[in-house]
Amino acid sequence: MLATTLFLLLALLALALPVAGALGTLGVLLDQIYSQMPLTLALGEVAWSSSKDFLLVAIPMFILLGEILLRAGVAERMYDAMVKWMSWLPGGLMHSNIGACTVFAATSGSSVATAATVGTVALPLVKKYGYNERLFLGTLAAGILIPPSINLIIYAVLTDTSIPKLYLAGIVPGLGLALAFMAMIVIVCLARPSWGGRRLSASWSERLASLPHLLPPLGIFLVVVGSIYAGIATPTEAASLGVVAALGLAWAYGKLSLAMLKEVLENSMRTTAMVMLIIVAAYFLNFVISAIGLTAMLTDFISGLGLSKFEMLLAVVVFYLILGCFMETLSMMITTIPIVAPVMFGLGFDPLWFGVVLVILIEMALITPPVGLNLFVVQSLRTHGTLNDVMIGSLPFVVAMLVMIALLGFFPGLALWLPGVVG
Repeated sequence: MLATTLFLLLALLALALPVAGALGTLGVLLDQIYSQMPLTLALGEVAWSSSKDFLLVAIPMFILLGEILLRAGVAERMYDAMVKWMSWLPGGLMHSNIGACTVFAATSGSSVATAATVGTVALPLVKKYGYNERLFLGTLAAGILIPPSINLIIYAVLTDTSIPKLYLAGIVPGLGLALAFMAMIVIVCLARPSWGGRRLSASWSERLASLPHLLPPLGIFLVVVGSIYAGIATPTEAASLGVVAALGLAWAYGKLSLAMLKEVLENSMRTTAMVMLIIVAAYFLNFVISAIGLTAMLTDFISGLGLSKFEMLLAVVVFYLILGCFMETLSMMITTIPIVAPVMFGLGFDPLWFGVVLVILIEMALITPPVGLNLFVVQSLRTHGTLNDVMIGSLPFVVAMLVMIALLGFFPGLALWLPGVVG
């Protein structure tokens, strides 16, 4: 049964079906092959139950927030400030890429939106300052785990974990991941100085004058995350407050117009429809594989391996590394977390800690070929070259993510300290 399921899934993905279509079709095929009764009759109930959770409203709100910030001119001003503060390091503007991605991810909640936004601003500078293009592309594709994160929200919904505590758990590892990326750039550029391009210099007066450009993203972050911890808003309401604040920024920058709002709403609805269709299809697939006994079979198989706690963690890391080569991240989360998470919790892993590790693995899948979404996003911003350039440039940051997971394994307090202090 397991072999048949994997074969059908890979075959459907190989046919280049949309992810939601592949997952839904797989559910129907498994129903026809293994079920004694037509499970497709429950599709309406599954669609309703999987999409009525109030927390899921945060997803379109964060998508809308990212779209507004993209068109409000925040990214250009923020990137210019990052250049003035960070381009003196070995690797120059590539550190500005990491810094800008970190700050923007802390406002938009989406690595894909972050790669698209910062990439649009940064890519024209590659040839101008003589950078190694592949490594430069990798700095744009690499995902940063900084709350608020849409993937953390999905994990919280699937595992009934506290979103505020998850956000706290993600802050230190997220900043650590950004530092690991910067350390990787320094190491590579010290080994190959020609890859680091021409460094830009800025006076202290210019740096200080650029600080106001960093305040809007920081303000959005404080509005969203601060309102949650102040007890003013739920995560969904906080995302809505972030949208209101972003509209205020767009108005202040003179970018707010009916044409801009029309474009923002159209793109947000298109992306939200895609995300929600994947969620419904993945929930239906989960319902089918549970009904035919595949979930219990997988759980029994994993439990029967007799692996120790950390052997199981290593197996999970390898599992997601391989799966990330074939599946889109959202569908991967929804189809695997209900199976993997209970096993890991049963072994004594903290749900907050495992959530952070899992989201780093998901971010890693965004830059893992052949279906890593961030790879395609960054490549789509270019007018030349192949996807291989982005893939090769992303490899050092896959290594940095694996190092971060290892550090979390040896020092779980990196994720659990802040929730323990605040909680």
